[in-house]
Amino acid sequence: MSSPVKSKARVLVVDDDQVFRHTLCAELHRSGYDVMQAADDAEFRAALAEKDIEVILLDLRFPNADGMSMLEHIKRVTEAEVIVLTGHGTVQTAIRAMKLGAADYLTKPCDLDELELTIERTLETRKLKLRTAILESGLARAETELVGCSPGFVKMMSEVERAAQSQSAVLVTGESGTGKELVARRLHQLSPVRTKPFVVVDCASLSDELMHNELFGHEKGAYTGATECKHGLFEVADGGSLCLDEVGEVSQRVQAKLLRVLDSGTFRRAGGTREIHVDVRVISSTNRCLEDMFASHAFREDLYYRISPLRISVPPLRERVEDIPLLARHFLTRAARRLADPPELQPSALDALVAYPWPGNVRELLGVIERLVVFRSAGQIGRTDVESLLRGREHMTAASFGTIPLAELERCHIESVLRECGQNRAAAAQILGISERTLYRKLGGS
Repeated sequence: MSSPVKSKARVLVVDDDQVFRHTLCAELHRSGYDVMQAADDAEFRAALAEKDIEVILLDLRFPNADGMSMLEHIKRVTEAEVIVLTGHGTVQTAIRAMKLGAADYLTKPCDLDELELTIERTLETRKLKLRTAILESGLARAETELVGCSPGFVKMMSEVERAAQSQSAVLVTGESGTGKELVARRLHQLSPVRTKPFVVVDCASLSDELMHNELFGHEKGAYTGATECKHGLFEVADGGSLCLDEVGEVSQRVQAKLLRVLDSGTFRRAGGTREIHVDVRVISSTNRCLEDMFASHAFREDLYYRISPLRISVPPLRERVEDIPLLARHFLTRAARRLADPPELQPSALDALVAYPWPGNVRELLGVIERLVVFRSAGQIGRTDVESLLRGREHMTAASFGTIPLAELERCHIESVLRECGQNRAAAAQILGISERTLYRKLGGS
């Protein structure tokens, strides 16, 4: 057989022929697979219940079981891919097996190299299916979590729907935690290229070199350690949308290359000489005032005008107070989905949530609701539960909010989350949805 596989895929061999089964399992194990085996229907069902199987090699004839029924059971209860193996194959049998969901069909005795190639091809197909399911799940989440009825929210969604039909670049602005990435996802979901890739780049969490490498990729041998060609995310997003999340954090070097791609639709991988053409709609987001960054030359003015022919402003939660009860109930339903006795939000609890100014915006509200579900004292969530959780932030009342600079409010919010996390910056950054570098900068670090 060929050289060992790079990762240990879990394979289940289901065959009543003991000699064939043991020989096949030994060969697959030698090639690096994590192999299980079953001789009959009972062992087969036990193996399915015990382990997360990726590929099943299934015979179709058993003394006391029907292989086709076993195939139907597999497709009902697992996401495993099935390769049918049989010594009694006919074209009709193959067609029926494929219609029931088999990934491929081989006749025994089969060449072991051919079998391994078929397994590897089937594993790649499985990965693509799972990746597609994750992308579709992400788009569905984006649609359901954009919740609101306030005038500001309705106006923003109207702008999103109109902008989605254009192929022009879009700049989404708003404070941290307002849901800018969800708006970007919604723009893509409503666009003519909704079936094409939607790729998000977290500009705040990547160093200059990593950012350049992620966006544009590199050729094999471009530098020490570049043992194979890496496709950049512009290539991955070709035909679809690329979201530059927190684009204000991008370095001058990467800004220059971004401008070239946006102007010409072409770029070169690191170490490459070939011009690569892409057709990508760029959706950028930022919580910073890019215009103010011109004076210090922190952000290129020409790039700003290139990424912002269309602009959408996401309002902070304090400007869409009517949406707080809707969002709170939505997040409560999601957080309590797996509980046998989900809690309810009392009207007094909603009043307390509405009175708070939410410097961390929708992301902070989500975190508070999740903690209320976990740490509630009774079957219902009341005002006391909310006030107890928000204690220590009482200086941020609605009455005093207008007198405190936004940057100071944001700093107070970050410090409060840090206290809750025992000064663990990594944990606090995860809760806040920002990188540790951004958290350090917002606390006054250089």
